[in-house]
Amino acid sequence: MLTSSKKAKGRSLQNLVVKKILETFNGRLLQHDVRSTAMGQSGSDIQLSSHARDVVDCSFECKSHAAFSVYKHWSQTTANSNGLHPVLVIKQNNSKPLAVIDLDFLMQLLFYKDKIERDRKSTRLN
Repeated sequence: MLTSSKKAKGRSLQNLVVKKILETFNGRLLQHDVRSTAMGQSGSDIQLSSHARDVVDCSFECKSHAAFSVYKHWSQTTANSNGLHPVLVIKQNNSKPLAVIDLDFLMQLLFYKDKIERDRKSTRLN
C-alpha cells in the first residue's frame, strides 16, 4: 500500500473520531475544540482545546491497519455478549491489561460521565 493511501486511511479514522466526539457533545463542544492533527505530528492524534479536555477527559491515538489480531478476539467477545455491552480485556507479558470497547459505547460512557460531573457541580452550587 502506498504511503499516501496509508495516511489517508489514518486521517479518515481521525476524522471519524472527531465527528463522534462533536456529535456526542453537540452544543458543549464546537469545531475549534476538537481537531484531527496532521499526520506525523507528535502528541495525540486528536487535538482537544482545554475546554474539550475538561469535558472529554481522554487522549485519543488512532491506528488504522489492514488487520489487527484483536478483531478475532473481538468477534468472539461480541458473539458471547448476549445483548450486553461487549468488553474485551487483553494483556501481553509485562504490560498492563487493556479494555477494548466499541467507539460508540465509549462515546456513551464519556457523555454520561460528563453529565454526572455537571450534575454534581450544579448540585454544589444550589
